[in-house]
Amino acid sequence: MALLHAENVTVCADQRELVSGVDLDINAGELVCVIGPNGAGKSTLLRAICGEAQLTRGQVHFKGASIERLSPRARASQLAVLPQHNPLSFAFTGLELVALSRNPHTTGIARDQEICMEAMAALDVTHLAARLYTTLSGGEQQRLQLARVMAQIWCAEDVGDRLLLLDEPATSLDIAHQYEMMKAVRAFARRGVAVIMTVHDLALASGYSDRILALKEGRCMAYGDGETVLTAAILSKLYGYGVTVVAHPITGKPLVLANE
Repeated sequence: MALLHAENVTVCADQRELVSGVDLDINAGELVCVIGPNGAGKSTLLRAICGEAQLTRGQVHFKGASIERLSPRARASQLAVLPQHNPLSFAFTGLELVALSRNPHTTGIARDQEICMEAMAALDVTHLAARLYTTLSGGEQQRLQLARVMAQIWCAEDVGDRLLLLDEPATSLDIAHQYEMMKAVRAFARRGVAVIMTVHDLALASGYSDRILALKEGRCMAYGDGETVLTAAILSKLYGYGVTVVAHPITGKPLVLANE
């Protein structure tokens, strides 16, 4: 049984279907990237999966039960979400921000601080532990926010398999930190976490995902591994722009090039 099973997920607003009939299965240890043009329904799909957007039709099951039945504490200890925008005007230090994620747990202050520092090390932000969040660059803030949601569900011994939803986490990151972030997220997935993340950079999706879900106008256009989804025919139809797909000279994975 898949850790997360989403069936016929449909979300409507203002008499328009933002997401329509999407099916998705993901196991613990897998990283699924969701791609598609602006307005394709990627963020809405994540909100539907975690219960923030009301389903018009369909169902979402987590560990074999409806995700809607999870108590707030159980949800917070097993499922973490990083939305696109994370406004914060309070002058927390980096460590204080990450430590907010441990509220659902009863592991104690000392262990919680260890977990926070481990998560911060994974995102290369331990040097920001004493810095005020409001003084940091957008990229530094984004990496701290990612460390926060990872620390929220860091330990398998607490709750077993877990789910992490990330909405465009590469925003504001330079190219080096984008790839380091993807490595950290993939390593985190391998520890028993199902990760679903939206991305615009097809190189990140190709290089690090186990499977890719392509959305257009709220509907699934393709779902499978990179070689299945990242084809010139699918991507040209998905984005309305001609592309050429070649094998990466080192990894052999699909590399997408614009036809200009």
